[in-house]
Amino acid sequence: QLQASGGGLVQAGGSLRLACVVSGRTSSTSVMGWFRQAPGKEREFVATIPWNGVGIAYADSVKGRFAILREAAKNTVYLQMSALKPEDTGIYYCAAAGSMWLPRKADEYNYWGQGTLVTVSS
Repeated sequence: QLQASGGGLVQAGGSLRLACVVSGRTSSTSVMGWFRQAPGKEREFVATIPWNGVGIAYADSVKGRFAILREAAKNTVYLQMSALKPEDTGIYYCAAAGSMWLPRKADEYNYWGQGTLVTVSS
């Protein structure tokens, strides 16, 4: 089970930190990812990180502004978002996959959290 939190309303240029707590980590949740979905658009990849900390991947649109972090002792993955833009608005989902690489496609993830809404005002 994945539980995401931390969304809210922020002005452009501001920051937010999202958190995703994972219950019952197994080999099928070896990699964690963040996705987002804007109104009227498809769900898109944001960032991914394995629990072993080897390798990280970001979407080009968030590189240099977002950071994905994991705190294994707390079974928690974070998405630190800075320099937010109105186009970052959407529902942010955390997801888990059992993978040997860093998946970027939604259908490569087996488990999903409920989503948390991020709204960036201009």
